[in-house]
Parts: sequence; C-alpha cells; structure tokens
Amino acid sequence: MKKYTAELLGTFVLTLFGCGSAAIAGATLGTLGIAFAFGLSIVAMAYAIGNISGCHINPAVSLGVWMSGKMTAKDFFGYVLAQCAGALLAALVLAAIINMTDLGGIAATGLGANGYGVASSVGLTACGALIVEIILTCVFVLTILGVTSGEKTSAIAGLVIGLTLTFVHIMGIPLTGTSVNPARSFGPALVLGGQALCQLWVFVFGPFIGAALAALIYKGFNKAK
Repeated sequence: MKKYTAELLGTFVLTLFGCGSAAIAGATLGTLGIAFAFGLSIVAMAYAIGNISGCHINPAVSLGVWMSGKMTAKDFFGYVLAQCAGALLAALVLAAIINMTDLGGIAATGLGANGYGVASSVGLTACGALIVEIILTCVFVLTILGVTSGEKTSAIAGLVIGLTLTFVHIMGIPLTGTSVNPARSFGPALVLGGQALCQLWVFVFGPFIGAALAALIYKGFNKAK
C-alpha cells in the first residue's frame, strides 16, 4: 500500500500543478512555461517518491515497465488505480480552486484537459491526435526504460525524465495539450465532462499504444546486445 499511496500522491501533484498551470496561467506562461510545469513536477516527485514506488505516476509508464518484466501484474493494476485516483482528486481540487476565482469556472479555463479538433490550438484531427500521442509517449517511455536500466544513470534519472517530459510537451501542447499519461487526462476529463470526456479515448489508447511500442523497442535493443 505504501507504493500505491506514493503513486497516488505523485500523480496528484503532477496533475494539480501541470494542469493547474495550463488552466490558471496558460496565457501568461505560454507553451514553454506549461511544459516546464509538467517537467518540474516529475523532477520533484522523482526525488520525493522514487525510492518508494519508482515514481511512475503514469499508467503508460507502468505498462512499459510491466511489459519489460520489471513489475508484476498485481502491481501494474494497483499502480493504475492509484494513479487514476490521484489524478481525479487533483482535478477536483483544481476545480474547487478555480471556482473560487473570477476566471469564469472550469468550462472557461478548460481544466487543463486534452483535446483535438476544435479543442486543439491548431485544429488537429482525431487521427492526428492519436498518432501524436503514440509517438510522444513512445519517446517518453523509451527514455524512462533506458535511463532507469543501470546504476550509472539512476542518480540523474529524475532530471532526465523531467526534461524529456518537458520537451515532448513543447511539441505536443499546441497539438493536443499533451497527454502521454492516461491518468492525467482522465481526471480533468471526468470532472469537466462534455467534449473532453468524449475525446478521452484518444488520450487513453494513444499513450498505451506508445508505451507498448516503447517496451518492444527496448526489449529488442537489449536482445541485440
């Protein structure tokens, strides 16, 4: 339970600060600022809970780790449930904060939800959004599997992972808002409802496919050694 609680806490922090930055100060921060909010959340949590749970705080990451043979099926499902609970709790807290401001409510701010079509800054189609999420997640999860594979890089893993999440957000924010994390998308979409909830499937299937692809590439590289 300690591992699952750590995953809940980590996903809560990532969702609250990442989505909160996008919803509350997105216009001020811009793409780069929001990207760093997500990335720095990962860095902080990696050093806070990494020694307890590995700091996945993302069902797609947990899938990649599981497929790589580094965690049990029981822990995989436990992690995913904890991560989704943490993201939902963060979205509820963020909604409560926004409703106590004059920002116009959660519908006006978007609650940091992901989207495509009219919900995308560049009008990206559903197919395009799915492709983007697969590619970005694959790069992100492959980096995680690589940097956590040996003791030589373990000390800097949190920083590398945080910076990688930042750089995939820089490209992804104008396109989909960048998910690469089904839990981070689940919380805001469930609280916001409507279009965000209808489009959630892309931000669940896309990251999971990308993570599975990353695990297969990682295993293929290691077999070739």
